[in-house]
Amino acid sequence: MKNIGLSILVIFLSLSLSAQQKVSIFNVFELSFKGKEYSAMDSPTRDVNLNTTWVHESGSPVINLNGFYDGDGEGGAAGNVFKVRFCPVKTGKWRLTHISSNDEKLNGQNEGFELLAEDSGYPGFWEVDDKSPGSRWYKRSNAKHQYLVGNTLYTFLSEYFKGEPTGGNIKSDVLENSNYFKKIRFCLTGDTYPNPTEKPFLDEEGNPSDNGDYSHRPNPKWFLERVDLAVQTGFTKDLVCDLIINGPDTEFGRSMLRAAKNNVDYKPWLKYIAARYGSYPNVWICLSNEFDIKKPRFKEEDIMEIGNVMKKFLAYPTPLSVHGNSGDWNDRLNGDWNDHIIIQNKLKDLVRAAQYNQLNYYIGGKKPIINDELAYEGEGDGWIENDVIEAMLGAFVGGGYGSTGHKPASKQGHYFRGNFKAEEHRSADNLKWMQEVIDQNISFWKMKPVFYTSVSYQHKDKPGGTCGIFYNVDNNFCGLEWPGNEYVLATNKRYEGIRVNLPEGKFKITAYNLVNTTEIILYESAQGRTEISSSDSRAALIHVKRID
Repeated sequence: MKNIGLSILVIFLSLSLSAQQKVSIFNVFELSFKGKEYSAMDSPTRDVNLNTTWVHESGSPVINLNGFYDGDGEGGAAGNVFKVRFCPVKTGKWRLTHISSNDEKLNGQNEGFELLAEDSGYPGFWEVDDKSPGSRWYKRSNAKHQYLVGNTLYTFLSEYFKGEPTGGNIKSDVLENSNYFKKIRFCLTGDTYPNPTEKPFLDEEGNPSDNGDYSHRPNPKWFLERVDLAVQTGFTKDLVCDLIINGPDTEFGRSMLRAAKNNVDYKPWLKYIAARYGSYPNVWICLSNEFDIKKPRFKEEDIMEIGNVMKKFLAYPTPLSVHGNSGDWNDRLNGDWNDHIIIQNKLKDLVRAAQYNQLNYYIGGKKPIINDELAYEGEGDGWIENDVIEAMLGAFVGGGYGSTGHKPASKQGHYFRGNFKAEEHRSADNLKWMQEVIDQNISFWKMKPVFYTSVSYQHKDKPGGTCGIFYNVDNNFCGLEWPGNEYVLATNKRYEGIRVNLPEGKFKITAYNLVNTTEIILYESAQGRTEISSSDSRAALIHVKRID
């Protein structure tokens, strides 16, 4: 398979020192270097260092990047090509001021190279918004905010399923997912369904291998034609590619961090991933899937050590975390190494999904939280379309994010083999609409969760309860609030006689039914005490926003 005709903004050039190239900020510029010749039996990923320093003309920022070995540059394992991927984060002139390597041919090569970075419309990296309530939300480098729902395609890179070609295509799978989701999570190897000929690693004899213990010997062909293709296609659509660098299932597919064929030294693997993919604004990194369940398992102290090493290799604010067993986040992992929390717990009930995100936000040390196995649609887990929609609304009003997947049976469906089809993953169109509603209407990054509180009074002979400014509700409600300005109320049922005690000012009140994707404006300009009803829906959302 050849990556031909891919329309991307990444520039692949080998340039002379005197040339000054142009690139847009938050786009990736690739600069090639020529070192010594290495065979397929050598280990240049481990044995050769290439360190570069890029400095903006103003003197700040200074970005230090490692290079990576890429065989002959076209997928061949033998060669002399090394590459550095640089992402300018500021307009103006950038200069490559320093190149050092233990390969004498690389040492000093291209030093003095200049690059002119121009403005672009790309939003940049996903960074924790420290100004959001409790630092629970992400923002982009350009200060814009987007809500995201993720999908799962564990081993779609192999394009094989049960020993047969899936008929799928990496590029088309990424493009199709980008029409509905803002994140896809996938493993960098074939794992459960490996490709019979194309492999991610090379053994001592230079033969392709699925054995992750050879993670210090990545196969350039696999990463050029499969992982690069997925990441770069995702970049063109601003689709997050959440790279699971260890996992999910088989021992070979989970042994990259064990690195048994390299004296248990996983650092070359981490440096390679950071150098090859850490400069892409659409890349997130998950150290391992279910690190504490399947063989080989890893201890909490192992993950923290690995995480701290990876963080040092990453030159940009790449989101970094790890995926553990079902249940609460393991607070023994808490530290500075991760910027977000990954949990897994399949919860069909809106309020429980919300409470679970809120609880683990605190357990994990108050960081953005994503339930990456919240809702697998299909007979594999017994979930129907509306279960998924309700759960994802719950993740949102719980102050976090969620991921889904298509699972008609264990290890089957889109969540392993790819071949995404929205007509099979039926909640996809609803989740797309939900993200659009949030992005276009709700200032969620200024909001924090609120939950039901029981009170003693009665209203219209019904037991009363509150959820922020909403009264006469029960424990099937939860929401978000930006006090005095904006409020969200969510529930999974029809409920009449909800009283809204509006603060001073005028407010627009809109009801959304996420199941049938309908919008009704309840009040264009409401003041004081107002009464409303929720939609007859498993996923009903009411939005109150100040308009004066």
